[in-house]
Amino acid sequence: MFLRIATRRAFAHCAPFPQRSHDCGTLNASHVGSRVILAGWLLPGRKGKLVSFFPLKDSYGTTQLIVNHSQGFAELSALADVPVESSVLIEGEVRLRPQEARRSGSTGEIDVQVERFTVLNSASTLPFTPSNPFNLPNDDLRARYRYLDLRRTALSDNIKKRSQVAHLIRNMLHDQAFLEVETPVLLRSSPEGAREFLVPTRVSVTGSSRSDTSASERPLFYALQQSPQQPKQLLICSGGVDRYFQMAKCFRDEDGRKDRQPEFTQVDLEMAYVSWGQTDPITSEFSDAWRIGGTEVREVVETLIRKIWSRMESITLPDQFRVMTYREAMTRYGSDKPDTRFGLEIINITPHLPPDIRSAYERNEEVLECIIVRKSSDSEFIRASKACKDDFDTCHINHSQSTAQTWLRDSDLGCEALKGLTTDGQVQMNTALKLRYGDDIWLSKRSRLPKGGSTSLGRVRLHVSELAQSHGDFTITKDPHFLWITEFPLFTRTDADKDFLAKGRWSSSHHPFTAPMWQDIEAMYRGDIEQVRGQHYDLVLNGMEIGGGSVRVHDAAMQEYIFEKVLQLSDQEKAPFDHLLHALQCGAPPHGGIALGFDRLMAILCGTQSIRDVIAFPKTSTGTDLLFKSPATVNEDVLYQYGLRSRTGSNTDKA
Repeated sequence: MFLRIATRRAFAHCAPFPQRSHDCGTLNASHVGSRVILAGWLLPGRKGKLVSFFPLKDSYGTTQLIVNHSQGFAELSALADVPVESSVLIEGEVRLRPQEARRSGSTGEIDVQVERFTVLNSASTLPFTPSNPFNLPNDDLRARYRYLDLRRTALSDNIKKRSQVAHLIRNMLHDQAFLEVETPVLLRSSPEGAREFLVPTRVSVTGSSRSDTSASERPLFYALQQSPQQPKQLLICSGGVDRYFQMAKCFRDEDGRKDRQPEFTQVDLEMAYVSWGQTDPITSEFSDAWRIGGTEVREVVETLIRKIWSRMESITLPDQFRVMTYREAMTRYGSDKPDTRFGLEIINITPHLPPDIRSAYERNEEVLECIIVRKSSDSEFIRASKACKDDFDTCHINHSQSTAQTWLRDSDLGCEALKGLTTDGQVQMNTALKLRYGDDIWLSKRSRLPKGGSTSLGRVRLHVSELAQSHGDFTITKDPHFLWITEFPLFTRTDADKDFLAKGRWSSSHHPFTAPMWQDIEAMYRGDIEQVRGQHYDLVLNGMEIGGGSVRVHDAAMQEYIFEKVLQLSDQEKAPFDHLLHALQCGAPPHGGIALGFDRLMAILCGTQSIRDVIAFPKTSTGTDLLFKSPATVNEDVLYQYGLRSRTGSNTDKA
């Protein structure tokens, strides 16, 4: 056999070379005897006197190469000197492995006996070896060399899975008559959500270029979209689009919140002519029925999620997902995104108090509630509960013979009425709660109407579960528990994220375009704002919110009332919405939609704790990009073109 060996060079091969015939993930026993050309990255091998083995990896898989020194091909020993992670081209013959050497996997039955190799690009000294998952550096170093980190199979598999799911979503929505429409990323700043990223322009308030006008004139700014909320509503108002979707890139300046990204992707949907809820009167605060509008959105989303889990996870989900009102979620689980995979439900003990003490709580619009970690039925949580520190504005009691008749009266909850609890009253409470010695009790009080996203006991519940898992006492199921949370308060004073915008006024719990439940419209107009529930729905999976949406206000007069009377927006604050108000006056149909957090959804599907593992080029938790070294400063001359200057800038004569 005539053997040709390409000269190994210490730099890139910049000359013609054969086209690869196969990738490294598809060769199997049916290819035995075939001559093939492969290309990929050379991984650390096993070198012997007679035979050496080298894995060759590309984006599709890994094929084992074999160099047989006993057949006189000593020149091929030079392959052993090629640096690990170098890009090489291999020409050789597919051979069947001996029976005892075969492995599972697509290429586990074969080797490729090397006849010729060409080093396409020799790797220099690497900051780390991506093929060694057991010796990876810290996150910052891997982020700095993200292009190298992406060679790791686990990470590249996540990116491939992301592409597959995006393709599946697009196909399914196209089949459901949705149109994919791109909306502007550069919009006007508007007070509808979190802080925005502003983009300066070289245009001044007069419309002149910055180079043609005085630098004292105020510059103009775009804002990067927080979501395509207004554009997608306008599309539906236009009548030209009945069902819209977009894989939308969104931007929010969220001050480095844990596992958030300043830019992220949403599966964004909007639909015309969505329903406005049931006609039957509502008689209970708790319900497992979908009593708001937007059932059409619900059906599309559930169909989409079922298809994703069926195709990607081989899991059959129920025909309809469970529904729970916000009030019930906060009362039973202390969270507006409850993890329903374990118990430890919260108990309202106010009804079990003596009448005089109960009346004191009712006058203060408060309830007394607890979590009981029972020694008999919650044994997997007992050790965690006892180890959990009381840092949650709660009272933690171990029920024992010495505390049985005093634990409620002596609790430090700042309620004088409890001091009058008699021994008989305490015994009746113990009986009602079915307490046993050894039980752990977490006690707290809260306002009767739950507010915000979690309560003190809700945070205790999650922390006890996490501790029990870390101790090895409790293994939580990985099965998907999907849940819709509905009937949120339409307005709030407690959302810290929006306080800088609300300035002490009412703010929208979701956004100002969410419609009230029709049963609460009268309450809104008479000023009973705290009682108004919105047609807002969140999709929760295993304690994580993966999507949120609502039925929108399509009545221009109602939308203007919300802006002026409820949110108390000034004319200047209301101006960015003038076009939307006019569009609503042009016969806009009832409409609604949802946005699914695609990054979070993919993190769940890929089984990773961080969304950074499913984004090709993520930023750190502080919003910095260690690879591209952004954000970065620009010089004063560039700032001047935009009518700006740095706080420490010395170019004051141009400012």
